Amino acid sequence: MRKRWLLVVPALIAASLVPADRATPAQAAAVPSPVDRVAKLTGPQSINDTEARFGLKATDLGILWDNGSGEILTAFGDSYGSGWTGPGGGAGDQATIDWRCNLLLRSTDHTLSDGMSFDSAAEDRPGHAKEFLPCKKIDRDEHTVIPTAGISVGKRQYVQYMSVNYWGPPGSWFTNYSGFAYSDDNGETWTKDPGARWQNTKAWDDNFQMTALAKDKGYVYMIGTPNGRFGSAHLARVPEQQVLQKKAWRYWDGRTWSPQESAAVPIAAGPIGEVSVQWNAYTGKWLMMYLDEHRASIVLRSATDLTGPWSGEQVVVKGTDYPGLYGSFMHPWSQGPDLYFTMAQWDPYNVFLMHTKLTDDGRTTNLVSDPGFEAQTSGTPSAPWQLSGTGGIDRSNLGHSGTNNAFVRDSIGTHQLQQTVAVRPNHRYRLSAWVRTAENNSETMLGVRTLRGRTIAQQTGGAHPQYTQVSVDFDSGRESLIQLYAGFFGHSQDVWLQLDDVVLEEIR
Repeated sequence: MRKRWLLVVPALIAASLVPADRATPAQAAAVPSPVDRVAKLTGPQSINDTEARFGLKATDLGILWDNGSGEILTAFGDSYGSGWTGPGGGAGDQATIDWRCNLLLRSTDHTLSDGMSFDSAAEDRPGHAKEFLPCKKIDRDEHTVIPTAGISVGKRQYVQYMSVNYWGPPGSWFTNYSGFAYSDDNGETWTKDPGARWQNTKAWDDNFQMTALAKDKGYVYMIGTPNGRFGSAHLARVPEQQVLQKKAWRYWDGRTWSPQESAAVPIAAGPIGEVSVQWNAYTGKWLMMYLDEHRASIVLRSATDLTGPWSGEQVVVKGTDYPGLYGSFMHPWSQGPDLYFTMAQWDPYNVFLMHTKLTDDGRTTNLVSDPGFEAQTSGTPSAPWQLSGTGGIDRSNLGHSGTNNAFVRDSIGTHQLQQTVAVRPNHRYRLSAWVRTAENNSETMLGVRTLRGRTIAQQTGGAHPQYTQVSVDFDSGRESLIQLYAGFFGHSQDVWLQLDDVVLEEIR
């Protein structure tokens, strides 16, 4: 006999059982189509012939912003000339690779369907793009200076850059600080403002070492992450005319704008690398694009407000299709459902223009990434999901919908699937999932806890021989990152639970 569901913690507001059906779960609001590679923008055989025109054979990133005067400015990271042999940064004879820590090119091309042509570059001599932000090139001091975002306010151009102390293991690097530089001559000459810097900590964990920049209603917004590709995103803003006044910046603490940087809370859960943020008029939402290092994929989130809630990740480009991908930056002149963006690849260490189409399904935003486990490619659960105990992925149409579902199975002990998600503090949420269990499963669980392991809300119950939707409502309290989980505690031989179509949504 099915046991009734029990209230186990005071934080629980409501819970419900819904009869099993095949209803489509909530999805993220901005959904990309399969990606197209439009054109190679830099290096040999590129549409811009950058080696002959600008002395640029190999480069990375490709950060895009509208200069406010009919041009797109594009900033690149570590770049090399004809002596570069590849693959990756710095390869070749150091005396001949013509290493420049950064470069800047310009474009007036509005026809993106056949690529993006470059018209000019910031140059130190004809035919040679210059290093526009100086760097020491000294390892364990200042190895390089790399732009991470750009924006215009009036006729002034701003670049936020990171001063890299040294490179660490794959996906990790360590910065001295991030800072703003500005140009009043369309990128020809730049000034680093020593007062507009975010110094890194001794633990290398300041949250604004790499950024995206956006403008809205008289403010410049900065979406920041720590150095490397594994941190979460945080948010700050400043009036447009005070970008260089560090004391004027305010940080989103989950409820209001605080003058204390330490008050900033995550708005999207990591791992987030090389983030790009842009308002998309077609969907009527903000878009956030970045590399998820754990999934080796370029992913997309969407939100009605920059403060969130941000949807779960939608995979745009898979690393299995484009090995060594990273550094995706949305083109400001994308129109309608067509989203164009630059993307770098480590080999051939050059930048490409990519394209996807967007749809808006109009449903409530689901904050869970890979909610139906359809992105899982093997029988072992992988990011963004984590397995605690014994379980796997069914890939043979055993789920509530789609092809895949997850499961946990064992005899005794706790076995769970879990995922870390960013929520807005002091907001109400509903977690729901479709579960099916063995008839001897006497203690199933669906819940939410803090990253320190304290239970916020949990629903326990017994067996569900048919797929049944289970839900639990909760208040996030002070938390900005939570861990949702589902599973069972086994008391007898061969206990199992199947999980599918997990949804976490904000409720009013």
